[in-house]
Amino acid sequence: MSAFPIPSFVVRYAAAVAQPVRSRMPMARRVDGTDGRLRSVELVVQRWLIAHSIAVLRVSLGAVFFAFGVLKFFPGVSPAQDLVVRTTDILTVGLIPAGVALVLVATLECVIGLCLITGRAMRVGVYLLAIQLIGILSPLVLLAERMFAGPHGAPTLEGQYVLKDLILVGAGLVVAATLSGARLTRGSEETAR
Repeated sequence: MSAFPIPSFVVRYAAAVAQPVRSRMPMARRVDGTDGRLRSVELVVQRWLIAHSIAVLRVSLGAVFFAFGVLKFFPGVSPAQDLVVRTTDILTVGLIPAGVALVLVATLECVIGLCLITGRAMRVGVYLLAIQLIGILSPLVLLAERMFAGPHGAPTLEGQYVLKDLILVGAGLVVAATLSGARLTRGSEETAR
């Protein structure tokens, strides 16, 4: 017996991290009737989601960043072009010309997208994503009057564009959590109820 006992939750966590992604749910038992068949289908779907949903989220997030980044390489194509130029101008105190800023943001978004889609250089991709998310959400503070200039302070189309980026923040946090080995798991049926 050691002088410092290891708590059981640490042992369970270490064992879970060392395991490949797989469901810890019980196998579907054959139950007669519609409820039993639905429950069996539900268990199969949940197993698939546990095994694959984080990867699907990562690739989807990467595709969004890559697609929006590519649009910014073509002047006048991205609906966020003016917003990106204005925000970058404020953040850099006018030191970076508009055209250069747009290319830098486009390149940053494409690199983030490729890291997430391929699953390679994920640490670099997630760190760049953290920097990009600050830039993405900064118009809410720096250009609040522009974001909420609709009737009765409602968000404008640009404001809605930036507010939907909160979803990207949430998805980015989930993907970032997987860098240290976090996994979706599910205990037994009793703990699920």
